[in-house]
Amino acid sequence: MSSPSLQPVIHGIGRVLLGKERQVRLALACLLARGHLLIEDLPGVGKTTLAEALARSFGLNFKRVSFTSDLLPADLTGLNVFDQANLQFHFQPGPLFSQVLLADEINRASPRTQSALLEAMAAGRVSVDGSSHPLPRPFLVIATQNGLDQGGTSPLPESQLDRFLMRLSLGFPGREAERALLEGRGEPPEAVGSSLDPADLLALQEQAERQHCSPALLDEVLDLLERSRIPQSDGLPLSPRAGLALVAAARAWSLLEGRDHVIPDDVLAVLEPVCEHRLDGGRGLGLARQAEAGPYSRALREGIQLLR
Repeated sequence: MSSPSLQPVIHGIGRVLLGKERQVRLALACLLARGHLLIEDLPGVGKTTLAEALARSFGLNFKRVSFTSDLLPADLTGLNVFDQANLQFHFQPGPLFSQVLLADEINRASPRTQSALLEAMAAGRVSVDGSSHPLPRPFLVIATQNGLDQGGTSPLPESQLDRFLMRLSLGFPGREAERALLEGRGEPPEAVGSSLDPADLLALQEQAERQHCSPALLDEVLDLLERSRIPQSDGLPLSPRAGLALVAAARAWSLLEGRDHVIPDDVLAVLEPVCEHRLDGGRGLGLARQAEAGPYSRALREGIQLLR
């Protein structure tokens, strides 16, 4: 059972993004855990729709930036503008100063522009000309990217990939969901009402942080982290930040499930979206890989066996 206060949010987004309840719930868990979300898939499967519907569900200020190859860092952060009337500079905020920023096709921009998000995602502030400017709360970056086998893309550096709590792939809708879409039964993101407000979201984020996680379960997470660090293991090791992300996401998932404590199934539910992009360094992109193939999926399966 979902938390009663969040069920209208899940239902409202589900009317817009048909047949993708698990992905909707994972995106909500990422938001409740104060994380940032990377959505990777083919164009046209609903990445932007999910981002906008999520923002509208909580009445959050929403801005979208297309990460084109000529986008500059100042186009995101803002800049100091000289006011001739007062003979002084004043700061003109950029689109980063929103509660939800959709960084559309982030891997089409240059690495320099991609890195402009790093401080904002890590610390909730940006620095311009030596001055630090805090971002609004709550603050969420939802970045979409096409696979690296698509033309005109630049891979995200591992340091920036690690700032994303989760990486999701929406995939194609099921037959019945796509039939409903073709029949016009899907709703546009504008139809999503604000079931909750930003203050409610902040309260839910605080509640998620208080979800009880037993010492025995933390030991199982530690075993998983240590397994990834064995020298002969395939892929990159999971860092302490990855462990914090996994526990935070599991706590948020347990809140969605209507419990006040975390169980192993909560960790299993978020394990792949939290860990896989950290294990593969962004190379195991979801467009071409098989769900059960490759060394990184084997590492995740080992983790699943530890938790069962």
